[in-house]
Amino acid sequence: MVSVGEADFDVGAECRALASHSRQSGAIVQFVGLMRDSNQGDDVLTMELEHYPGMTERCITEIVNRAQQRWPLFAVTVIHRVGVLQPQDQIVFVGVSAAHRLDAFQSCEFIMDYLKTEAPFWKKECTLNGEQRWVDARQTDQQARKRWQD
Repeated sequence: MVSVGEADFDVGAECRALASHSRQSGAIVQFVGLMRDSNQGDDVLTMELEHYPGMTERCITEIVNRAQQRWPLFAVTVIHRVGVLQPQDQIVFVGVSAAHRLDAFQSCEFIMDYLKTEAPFWKKECTLNGEQRWVDARQTDQQARKRWQD
């Protein structure tokens, strides 16, 4: 399941939903991204995330499909929020269920690494001093993604 929207999510409910997909599931791994209150040495008050409806969901679905081709997964859930967020708000949920923990851990990392570098989101921060700036993918995110390329 892929979902992009303004609504917050319930991590426990998402985990239970992943577990319900298969009685053969031996591992559920989840990642929850939160908005930080600082970036580049500045205090950040808000972050506004924008996306291009349809295109963003399609890109995330392609990332999930690549993960499912690489690892035997029972279920995958990706939820990404958009709109104006404040520090400690949940931004993203990636959850996978698999028979074995290594498949679950690696596929969750794979999805996050590609999500950070390929999914079309535009992020604008508003700092404590009133500056508004667009945030690009980090070099470390690009490097993390490269480890999955064959």
